[in-house]
Amino acid sequence: MRKTIWLLAAGMSAAVCVGHAQKLNGAGATFPDPIYSKWFSEYSATHPGVQINYQPIGSGGGIRQVTAGTVDFGASDVTLTDEQLAASKVKIQAIPTVLGAVVPIFNLEGVSDLRIGPDVLADIYLGKISKWNDARIAKDNPGVKLPSQDIFVVHRSDGSGTSFIFTDYLSKVSKDWAGGPGRGAAPSWPRGIGAKGSEGVAGFVRQSPGAIGYVELIFALQNKMTFASVKSAGGTWTKASIEGVSEAAASVKSMPADYRVSITNAPGNAYPISSFTWLLIPQPPKDPANGKILIDFLKWMLQHENEASALYYAPLPAAVAQKVSATINTLK
Repeated sequence: MRKTIWLLAAGMSAAVCVGHAQKLNGAGATFPDPIYSKWFSEYSATHPGVQINYQPIGSGGGIRQVTAGTVDFGASDVTLTDEQLAASKVKIQAIPTVLGAVVPIFNLEGVSDLRIGPDVLADIYLGKISKWNDARIAKDNPGVKLPSQDIFVVHRSDGSGTSFIFTDYLSKVSKDWAGGPGRGAAPSWPRGIGAKGSEGVAGFVRQSPGAIGYVELIFALQNKMTFASVKSAGGTWTKASIEGVSEAAASVKSMPADYRVSITNAPGNAYPISSFTWLLIPQPPKDPANGKILIDFLKWMLQHENEASALYYAPLPAAVAQKVSATINTLK
């Protein structure tokens, strides 16, 4: 009888715990979704009663939701502008989490190794280069049999941090791009077809002979997509790698307090289309109890940075991680 009463009491207690589970809701960038999914799942598994739900709806959506106060946190590969910060209902503290690369994916039968120069990549998206056997592409790819085929351009249709990183890079390497579409999460694309999310871009490229697009490195690798080498600022042809992204991160000599930095086209032989990605933490938090859990998660995250490379992200450099730790300790 005593054992039965104890079991009933334990069951009721468990039911109460489950009923009062702390649920955190976040939304934003697709770029870091693989590592965030892993971390949120691991954290919840080791912290019973805590659930972290994350919707990878794109950086634009994440910024809109966190600045409107409808989620506990946002995520973005785009640094917030002064105007966005001023318009936000709450103060937003950006916390860098990992770094990653954006790669140009392509679909050319019989071609698996391709070089695309910075100016060439910009001019393809500007519509100035429309055939795969264009002389400028051929010059960078001696010995490669390039078809006389139209280039089918694919870009993101949603407000995307991946687009921001890509166009930030194009703006640095092409005066015509900088003076035309410019950098942005949802620029006015001169040509091409728009697709929602990295999955949509990859789907169009995979199904369309002659297509070119751009996605994050892990997405290209997980989906066995062919991607091109690009030329570093130092003039070396380089394929995206963790080492190349880490070298780009090392180019930041003085990290500002708001962590708003761009590392595209970093000097030397760093991979040139690299970026930090950020969690956006509202201050004060939408819910104090959830805010407390979020701070604990951020501290836990810093202790698990070594897991990033398994998913083809670069962990935060030690000096940046130390600065981030100090910032987390100031959060409410």
